[in-house]
Amino acid sequence: MRVLFLTNIPSPYRVDFFNELGKLCDLTVTFEGNNSKERDKNWKCDPARCFKAVYLNGIRISADKFLSLKILKILAKDWDTIIIGGYSTPTSIIAIEYLRYHKRNFFIEADGGFIGNDNVVKYWFKKHLIASASGWFTSGKATTDYLVHYGAKLEKCYFYPFTSLNKRDLNSINNLNLINKNFIRKKLCMKEDRIVLAVGQYIRRKGFDVLIQAMKELPKNIGCYIVGGKPTAEYLKMKSVYNLNNVYFIDFKTKPELVEYFCASDVFVHPTREDVWGLVVNEAMAFGLPVITTDHCIAGLELVDAANGAIVPVDDGLALRKSIEEILNGDLEEMGKKSVERISRYTTQNMAIYHMKMLKEFNEQ
Repeated sequence: MRVLFLTNIPSPYRVDFFNELGKLCDLTVTFEGNNSKERDKNWKCDPARCFKAVYLNGIRISADKFLSLKILKILAKDWDTIIIGGYSTPTSIIAIEYLRYHKRNFFIEADGGFIGNDNVVKYWFKKHLIASASGWFTSGKATTDYLVHYGAKLEKCYFYPFTSLNKRDLNSINNLNLINKNFIRKKLCMKEDRIVLAVGQYIRRKGFDVLIQAMKELPKNIGCYIVGGKPTAEYLKMKSVYNLNNVYFIDFKTKPELVEYFCASDVFVHPTREDVWGLVVNEAMAFGLPVITTDHCIAGLELVDAANGAIVPVDDGLALRKSIEEILNGDLEEMGKKSVERISRYTTQNMAIYHMKMLKEFNEQ
């Protein structure tokens, strides 16, 4: 099967997935651009080993969106299946309009989405784009509800387990979890009795200011380690004003470097104001950590409940503090087991298998 997949940039987890999907079909992937301005320069990808990569070298419109008319020549070729990974970039909009005009079947893939209070024009434009597809790949119920709201047909929505982890990652993590937690803490100079971990860019959307506020009411024997780059002046001021000597800002770490922080921690907190998925939740769960995140994190809505963590309202520092206290005083081992159990099928290999299964089912209809 000759498959064309359109996406914006070559992120590491996507390239890993494409390499797995390319083992199951004849896969070509077009990348609108080479990188995102929002990503650290150390964010590196594996090479395209099992698929053909085509770089459109489009004109950058925003941090990770590009405009390229080169896509039209590629779309005109004979493909068995076309998948558009996202519908909101200028290039993908051109692709959708071209395929719609020529009455070609294609899929739209969405990792997540929140139904907003769109004005009439925005709503109908989204619906025009999304409803144009013949089928939709969705990461779960919340994403399916979003797609259906904008015109997708429920019976043509196909689930896939969205992740950044592969089987090798999970096997390695299982072995790493046997390492003594106290040994790693000593190596990382962590002196507190309990460790809260957060990972992400130091931008407002990630909600780290809410986590810092929650920490001011928690006992000083709980350490909070926020990994993601250079802290903002606002965060440094909050730490100083609240006298939070148990809050630490850690510079950007690569995926291998993050391993020790996951292994050393007791609970993972992702206080995001909005994440259309939140892959770091998958990673934390794989390390057997309970997870606390917000009701605006799709990964949390799909993977987290009282059995392995908590979902709190956005911008609610009090609810976040109470959840941290409750979980740290609960059965961390049992909650961690639940996290590992739930995330076990979320591998890039399974992502690829689910895609091929649904493509074959669709083509046989």
